[in-house]
Amino acid sequence: MSNYRQKTVVGLFILTSVFGKAQNNDSIQVQETPKDSTTAINTEKNTLNYKNFIIPTALVGYGVASLSVSSFKQLNFSTRDEINEHKPDHIRLDNYTQFAPAALVYGLNAFGVEGKHNFRDRTIIYGTSMLITSAIVVPLKHAVKEERPDRSNDLSFPSGHTAIAFASAQFMFREYKDTNFLLGISGYSLAVFTGVYRMLNDKHWVGDVAAGAGFGILSTELAYWLYPKINNLLGGKNKNTATMVMPFYQDKSVGIGFVKTF
Repeated sequence: MSNYRQKTVVGLFILTSVFGKAQNNDSIQVQETPKDSTTAINTEKNTLNYKNFIIPTALVGYGVASLSVSSFKQLNFSTRDEINEHKPDHIRLDNYTQFAPAALVYGLNAFGVEGKHNFRDRTIIYGTSMLITSAIVVPLKHAVKEERPDRSNDLSFPSGHTAIAFASAQFMFREYKDTNFLLGISGYSLAVFTGVYRMLNDKHWVGDVAAGAGFGILSTELAYWLYPKINNLLGGKNKNTATMVMPFYQDKSVGIGFVKTF
């Protein structure tokens, strides 16, 4: 047998052995890439885990039920009556605390406390989360037309501030849950503060806040799931391209800026 044929037979034998072991083990081990790589998330198991949707779905379900179920609607009114009895000062910190968890992620990374993704990756993820949040909340407000407690307009359901706050808190949790769990969950305290103050400021009912929290968490979970697909569309594998994505908030509107060079 010639050297060429011998090498071919040996090569086929090795290839057959590798695939045979892969079938027996049902998986092939892949070398882990650095966490700061823009392609790191593509090597991870990127599936929607139903367990991550239990709590936000329950919150959204409660919020929707509060629109029509009498006992839940009564809780809306009794909670507002209890708040008004104490006559709390109407402060507007909730306009800023809704973004605080996300701001902390960027600030902590700037000071060397690294999260799961680099600047580009986490900006795309957070920007996607804000877009999904807006795509859910804004149409619902105009479709449901629930009157606010202070009767200023009929855009009460769901709470947009709370949705953004919990989307930001979930973003912080996902970035730090594997390296510093306590730091990761700390963003939820700011999100809860935002939701509570939406009620103290007489802008939302309990059901509005619950639904907003659920929608915010769902938005961020969807953003992490969508990121590999978005990264490919943005040319994540092309080293000759540069992409910058930045979320923004101006005149009570949330948006995202996108610049790409080739």
